[in-house]
Amino acid sequence: MKGTVSSGWETAVLVCRKCSKKLDGGFGPNGKERLSKALRKHLSLKKGRKGAAGILEVGCLGVCPKGAVTVVNGASSREWLLVRPGADLDELAETLGVSSGK
Repeated sequence: MKGTVSSGWETAVLVCRKCSKKLDGGFGPNGKERLSKALRKHLSLKKGRKGAAGILEVGCLGVCPKGAVTVVNGASSREWLLVRPGADLDELAETLGVSSGK
């Protein structure tokens, strides 16, 4: 191992890219954004390692629910969430333990 790089993240949230792509939006004020982008905007999080939390789209997580997006909190990965379009982003952030970057 060559070294390490630190981040300012309190947690990392993994969002299934394949689920998001299948829904083609469904989140945000107008219901036209992907979950990861809508959640990042809603919480005013910076991109990359400078943010208070990392919200990352990852490859297929293998759950593939109909009409929902699979989301995993990296800090407590025993339970995965299935998030339906139009979900309350404040409630989702609280469930994931992600605080605002404001």
